[in-house]
Amino acid sequence: MAQEKFRVTPDVCTYMSEDEHTLNIQVSIPGVKKDDIRLRMLDDSFSLTAPGNDVEYVAASAFCCPVKANEAQANYEDGCLKIAVPLKNPFENAVEVPVS
Repeated sequence: MAQEKFRVTPDVCTYMSEDEHTLNIQVSIPGVKKDDIRLRMLDDSFSLTAPGNDVEYVAASAFCCPVKANEAQANYEDGCLKIAVPLKNPFENAVEVPVS
């Protein structure tokens, strides 16, 4: 029977791009293989599981503002997962209301 790994929360840094159109997320998950990372994203949050050598990194977080989850891009290099996701225009799905 496989031994269950100790779960820990990775260091996560979230910040806006200078033009304020992209939400950037950096997650420190050293010792993880790229193919083992499971990143799921919604328009208002993300969840991550990533098994390392001795631990399993787990994280879930809500965003400060809605994003376009289907346009997210992620890159993993040297133990750092970098995610960039465009912010959603808050009026993107707004309905024009006729005034009579």
